[in-house]
Amino acid sequence: MTQSEFLNVVMPFKDKLYRLSKRLLVSAEEAEDATQEILMKLWAKKKNIEGYKNVEAFAMTMTKNFCLDRLKSKQSSNLKLVHSNYEDGSRSLQSQVETRDSISWVERIMQELPEQQKMVLQLRDVEQYDYNEIADLLEMKPTAVRVALSRARKTVREKLVQKHNYGIG
Repeated sequence: MTQSEFLNVVMPFKDKLYRLSKRLLVSAEEAEDATQEILMKLWAKKKNIEGYKNVEAFAMTMTKNFCLDRLKSKQSSNLKLVHSNYEDGSRSLQSQVETRDSISWVERIMQELPEQQKMVLQLRDVEQYDYNEIADLLEMKPTAVRVALSRARKTVREKLVQKHNYGIG
């Protein structure tokens, strides 16, 4: 497999790898490092890559495992909490602040979710994977994916409602 063939296979889902890494590791720098590491591992396996039924699913599983290993390692104590800024010049400053605040709260709530619920919510609602793909990636049954997703959404919804009704809690 040539470099250009490899890039044609990997580049369409590179951003998904980054977003999953960022969701798990929080820090943009750590997510970039993780994504780079996964791409290097895929490059090392380039001879076998065409043998995989779904290279994207394989790469997402590698990313998930790599990030979870990083979090379990001693290095996880060095991870920095970095929040992204979402800019949109067409809206008022007040609207931008409110949007950033809501996004920040959702990110905080997601970080508090159990690992499985966090992964399912990220893969379904952010990355737009279907239930069967998530089930394959996380080695779960599709019904268990639906239950985890439902619980995760319910928790996020309840905590957001509580925050908006009662202020910072």
